[in-house]
Amino acid sequence: MLTYPNIDPIAIHLGTWHLFGHVFNPAIHWYGITYLVGFIGGYWLARGRIKRMAGWTETQLQDLLFYVAMGVVLGGRVGYTLFYDFRGFLHDPVSFFYVWNGGMSFHGGLLGVMAAMWLFGRVYQRRFFELMDFISPLVTIGLGAGRLGNFINGELWGKVSDLPWAMRLNCADGRFAYYCDGATSGWSAPHHPSQLYEFILEGVVMFSVLWWFSSKQRPPMAVSGLFALLYGVFRFLVEFVRMPDAQLGYLAFGWLTMGQILSLPLILTGIVLMWLAYRRSGAERAA
Repeated sequence: MLTYPNIDPIAIHLGTWHLFGHVFNPAIHWYGITYLVGFIGGYWLARGRIKRMAGWTETQLQDLLFYVAMGVVLGGRVGYTLFYDFRGFLHDPVSFFYVWNGGMSFHGGLLGVMAAMWLFGRVYQRRFFELMDFISPLVTIGLGAGRLGNFINGELWGKVSDLPWAMRLNCADGRFAYYCDGATSGWSAPHHPSQLYEFILEGVVMFSVLWWFSSKQRPPMAVSGLFALLYGVFRFLVEFVRMPDAQLGYLAFGWLTMGQILSLPLILTGIVLMWLAYRRSGAERAA
C-alpha cells in the first residue's frame, strides 16, 4: 500500500495582484505544463517525420500545431461541459474557463481536433484522413502527459483496492472529499491510481504501437482507425476500476459510466475505419 504524496497542483505562484479593485492570485499549474509538454513533444516528433514527406513546410507544421491546440483546448472544455458538468456550467458559466482545475474531456477534444483538421485541410488543400493519420501517433504524447496532470491534480482516482500499489489519500485535503466519503481527517482506503493506468495505456502503449504502425506505409484511415480502436478499448476497460464522476455516478447496471458510453462509438469507428482501409487497399492491389 502506498500513500499519495499530496503534490501541490501549482508549480509556480506568481504572488498577489490587485487590479481594478479585485484581488488575483495568478499561478502556473502543473496541469497546464503537462499540456505544453504534449504540444511541444508532438511538434518535435512531427518535425522529424515531415522530413520524409513531400509537400510539407515548417510554416504549415506550425499552423497545424496551432489548429490542433485550439481543437484540443476548446473541444476538450466544450465536451467536458456538455458530457460531464452541464449543471455546473449553468450554475456558474464562468467555470468554463477554469482549465487549471482539470475538466478536459478526451472525447470532446477529439471532436475539436477533427473539426480543426477539417478546417486546416480546407485551407491547405489536404485530405482529412491524411491529416488525422499524421497526427494520431503524436496526440498520444499529450494524452500521456495529461494523465500525469490528472495524477498531480489528485483527480480521477479509481475504486478501493488492496493491490500493493493502491494509494491512500489525505482526507484533510479538500480535493479528496469524494474519495473519503466526506471525512475531513485521517486517511482514505487505498484506491487504484487509475490516472497512471491510463498514462501507461493511452500514453506509453498507444504511442509505441501507433509510432511503429505508422512508420511504414499504411492505407489511408488505417492509422486513425487503430488510434480510435485502441483508445476506445483501453478507456472502456480502465473505467471498470475508475470511480464514476461524482456529479454523474453510474448511468446504468451499477457499473456503466459516461466514459464507457462515449468510448463505444470509438471502438466501432476504429473497426469500421480499419476494415474500409484494408478493403480498399486490397481492391486496389487486385485491380
